[in-house]
Amino acid sequence: MSSLLGAAASGALCISISRLTGPGPGAVLAGGMFAVSRLSWQWSMGAEVFTLNNFFVGLLFFLITSFHCAEKATQRRKMAHWGALCCGLGLCNQHTLVLYVLVIIPWVFYRLYSHKELSLRVLVSLAMCFLAGFLPYIYLPVSSYLNTARWSWGDQTTLSGLLTHLLRAEYGTFSLAKTESSVSLTTMLKAQLDHCLADLSLPVMALAGVGLLLSSWDRMCRSVAWLLTAMLVVYSLFFAWRANLDISRPLLLGVVERFWLQSDAAVCVLAGLGLSRTHIELERRLGCGGLWRNSGWVLTMGLLAHMVHTNHRECDLSRNSVVERFGRELLASVPNDSIILTRGDLPGNSLRYLYYCEGVRPDVRLVDQEMMTYSWYVAKLAQHHPGVHFPGRWWDPVHPEGKDTFNLEQFLLHNTQRDVVACIGLSEGDPSWEHSFSRWPWGVCDFLAPAQRQFHPERWAKRTRNMYNWTEPHDSFHPASWEHVANEEMWQARMKTAFFLFDLAERIQGEGSARLFELSYTLYKEIVEAHLDYPPNWDKNLALACERLLHSGQRDHSPDSLLTCSTEHFSLYLEKEPTDPQAPAIRSAITHLVKERDRLRQSRRPTP
Repeated sequence: MSSLLGAAASGALCISISRLTGPGPGAVLAGGMFAVSRLSWQWSMGAEVFTLNNFFVGLLFFLITSFHCAEKATQRRKMAHWGALCCGLGLCNQHTLVLYVLVIIPWVFYRLYSHKELSLRVLVSLAMCFLAGFLPYIYLPVSSYLNTARWSWGDQTTLSGLLTHLLRAEYGTFSLAKTESSVSLTTMLKAQLDHCLADLSLPVMALAGVGLLLSSWDRMCRSVAWLLTAMLVVYSLFFAWRANLDISRPLLLGVVERFWLQSDAAVCVLAGLGLSRTHIELERRLGCGGLWRNSGWVLTMGLLAHMVHTNHRECDLSRNSVVERFGRELLASVPNDSIILTRGDLPGNSLRYLYYCEGVRPDVRLVDQEMMTYSWYVAKLAQHHPGVHFPGRWWDPVHPEGKDTFNLEQFLLHNTQRDVVACIGLSEGDPSWEHSFSRWPWGVCDFLAPAQRQFHPERWAKRTRNMYNWTEPHDSFHPASWEHVANEEMWQARMKTAFFLFDLAERIQGEGSARLFELSYTLYKEIVEAHLDYPPNWDKNLALACERLLHSGQRDHSPDSLLTCSTEHFSLYLEKEPTDPQAPAIRSAITHLVKERDRLRQSRRPTP
């Protein structure tokens, strides 16, 4: 479905240029460039809202050009009413479309007024069409009232609940995340410009500028070109202001990038307009229309071929099942009849899809940590979690003593009949569980064991060794992709038990500490020697494990080999991560370890 919608969006952009300047290379460039651009291609391969938004954007552009080119009043009114309906439907899918709608509405009104076709009757009928586009929202209160959906967001049985959902108030209206962090306007705009130059190419950006310039001299295209430019500028400025994510992190940059698709469509249409207008102007001034037309086709085919060649490898997802396999491995690994406390988009969405849609592991129960903090969660979804006991109406880490609230410790104590596994991690705002429970490594997840349960390091190391059948090479996906996150989590899970044992050894004294350091060293060495390419922090952790084992008093390992191992892997780590803030301290440690090894070897040499 996403692929069909993506194709339809590109087709709509192509037809939009055809309506303005006639069929030709400019129309193909507008639709084709958008179709094979990296972001459009990527998100046309996934089940997300963005391709449907692309479709509505393309449909709006088509209706704008049809409205502009209409010769009769009846045609203009028809296109205006279809456009109003499309605006309403588009806003049901994605709120960012409102930034285009707010620019389109006054333009349409002005055009109707200039033709003396704007009246109260027309305004009322346009408003009715616009409101008719919101009819899909009727499903929300009906579904919420019936409460048969096993997983949904919010309580829409009240007007306040419906408005909260429509305005995304729980995430922040017109914000990308519920966070106080922000990025400067200029930084975000520069990132968007860099994206356009990298993903749409410099020639396309130049043609977009030419399209605006040449169209300003043409009465037929001027109004539409200025409208598209106004939409692009308003959208870019507003989004750059409200996009409150740290784009220095590749994954969050990937989240922001998806919203640039809406502005990319406008750029591609302006570029197509630029190519068409260039061909028309050159033919008018210099003649040789066939030459310029053929040159336009050559340029269009060259740009599209280059984009396909550049993006095919990254965007070909025909063999990509990483996120699905990630979810399956997690579900397969948890104990029978356990409760899985999900946290974050990756485990939450992947596990929920497999659990609810494909019926994988029906014996377990999925409870979302973030959703448990909303007052509607228990009231709406508790009945869909049989066997899970909620000690209140919602999880409130700040005021757990409230009448209807509870903390994590209380939740765990009410569910001791089931094993509880947290994937990935626990909310940092509620440490109450530490009073009665311990957190043991369980691959990507954490096993929450009652504090009185004894921990056996060797048994746990054996139980968690080779927990997953994961064969993806390390660092084999784009850093901004969820596949990269899933793959990195699986690789880091291999050393999680070793890290836990090392940390545990640091906090105790005596023979028990030496035993844990040795087990941690053994596990680290095992996974490092089993792989040629692995995360850089494995080298650092193995080097630390060698150094701690050396000074723990263990006699089963040669001091010389431990010193050599430590210096070697510290050095390997610095080669891979030369910008680590601790690099000077690590270099100092290497120097000290080398001197210690030299003294050891010197002391073993026979005296003459």
